[in-house]
Amino acid sequence: MEKQPIRSFEDLDVYKLARQFSRKVSELIKILPENENYRLKGQMKRAKLSITNNIAEGYGRYHYQENIQFCRQSRGSICELIDDFNECYDEGYIDEEYLSSLKTENDPMTQ
Repeated sequence: MEKQPIRSFEDLDVYKLARQFSRKVSELIKILPENENYRLKGQMKRAKLSITNNIAEGYGRYHYQENIQFCRQSRGSICELIDDFNECYDEGYIDEEYLSSLKTENDPMTQ
């Protein structure tokens, strides 16, 4: 099967994976208690959006090194979310199995 040409950032595999990850984070945000509206929920919404935003913005830059920097920022947002997942576990909002699935299912090293 021939690979389709990349015409926009939306064609990038990394962007597609980031959108899938973002949807999983949205599912988690929905089950968090209301008292987390202005703490974890808001923080996680900003971080998940930062992942895809930085991929898109980096793609739009003309210099390779700029693109790399935006990809690094996106990666940093992923790490930030993993810390938020740990906080959700520590607070008892999710169990260890859910935590593990969030971490491993979305780790490119395990795919």
